[in-house]
Amino acid sequence: MQTLKTKALSVIGLLFLLIGLVFIILPGPAILFIPIGLALLSFEYPAAKKWLRKYQRYSSKAATKMDGMVRKLKRT
Repeated sequence: MQTLKTKALSVIGLLFLLIGLVFIILPGPAILFIPIGLALLSFEYPAAKKWLRKYQRYSSKAATKMDGMVRKLKRT
């Protein structure tokens, strides 16, 4: 039973990740699908956990930068 759960989690995680990668090229919510896929895969694969942490750091830096740009625009 545990093997089936592990395989299902891996397949669903991979599916979400692939959909997210397709949405980078096509218009769609890649910013939602990629971290969900990585989070599901990170339960089984340490490399996915590493990539999820990188994605989280990148997203955090991008949000901070965008906040600064918006604040600068509001002041002018």
